[in-house]
Amino acid sequence: MTAAGGGEGVTGLAVVDKEAGWTSHDVVARCRRIFAQRRAGHAGTLDPDATGVLLVGLGRATRLLRFLTPLPKTYEGEIVLGTATTTLDAAGEVTGTWEMDGVTLADVRAAAQGLSGDILQVPPMVSALKVGGRRLHELARQGVEVERVARPVTVHRFDVAEGTGPGRFAFEVECSSGTYVRSLADDLGRALGGGAHLGLLRRTRIGSFGVADARKLDQLGPSDVLPPAEALRHLDGVTVDPEIELAVRRGLALDRVPLGMTGPGPWRVLDGDGSLLAVYEATETDRVRPVVVLAGAG
Repeated sequence: MTAAGGGEGVTGLAVVDKEAGWTSHDVVARCRRIFAQRRAGHAGTLDPDATGVLLVGLGRATRLLRFLTPLPKTYEGEIVLGTATTTLDAAGEVTGTWEMDGVTLADVRAAAQGLSGDILQVPPMVSALKVGGRRLHELARQGVEVERVARPVTVHRFDVAEGTGPGRFAFEVECSSGTYVRSLADDLGRALGGGAHLGLLRRTRIGSFGVADARKLDQLGPSDVLPPAEALRHLDGVTVDPEIELAVRRGLALDRVPLGMTGPGPWRVLDGDGSLLAVYEATETDRVRPVVVLAGAG
């Protein structure tokens, strides 16, 4: 944890193990109270019925959430064959039933393989995606359905095993950001000649942050807040001397070659103590420029 200067409060990243029944907004609001920090936000919505890893940025670290939201995510849960719902999960109303007792684990695994790799996915109406300035789930509550454009997503892994009973299959999915697991469940049912919905869902990982790093809300304290440099541990970092540090604090562009900034970036720029000063990105030249500066010139 780091404390921002000037009485700004806690700055850093809280890795929360969200419980069922909480919205992501609820979790952020509770973190504001726990840490007495008005500035807070999350990287990647988790549905109220789902549990698991939710990343909450506090203070100036909210400016770093843009680098966390695109990280790949891992989920585990259970898919229920034979029943489709309005929300594509167990919370919705039943829209159709099918006799699918003859579907085997091998059948389900073959269908899951067909939904792996680079695919096009239509966002569900119950998602937070905006169409025409309105969130889809708001339109869905009004009984309105609009056309949605299929978007490219990547399912890196879609493993399936026997579930808790007939027609139920446990799964683990590793996917790109923006993938809707409830839609995968629905598509799986259709691919098997019937319907399905998502029974249970738990997010076990976002990037390098797993459930082992997470704490439930009633367990969170100041010692659980990761400093900004650790929040972006997936990015390459460079440590600068005091002279370069001054230029970074002023938000100036830098020459990348002397600093050893190789690859596409972005990069964490750290001071001698390992604290995050800024995040820099590549340009079309050998210069790099800041996209976020956490440390001021003062």
